[in-house]
Amino acid sequence: MKNLSLKIEEDIFSEIEKILTKTKKSRNRYINEAVDFYNKLHNRKDLEEKLLKESLLVASDSVKILAEMDKAL
Repeated sequence: MKNLSLKIEEDIFSEIEKILTKTKKSRNRYINEAVDFYNKLHNRKDLEEKLLKESLLVASDSVKILAEMDKAL
């Protein structure tokens, strides 16, 4: 594990403390889970953008292939 020092805005810290009281999690565990979730969200958005870009690259070829298949039928 790496040690990290960070500054958290007061309102965010207060919200974290309320949640920790309810969940009985450690602050460290909660923040690790939050950062992990955000990382996964970011990676998913990157993948979505990449798939969209690649879909647009092959879209015209897909239309041509479908047209050729329709002619063959």
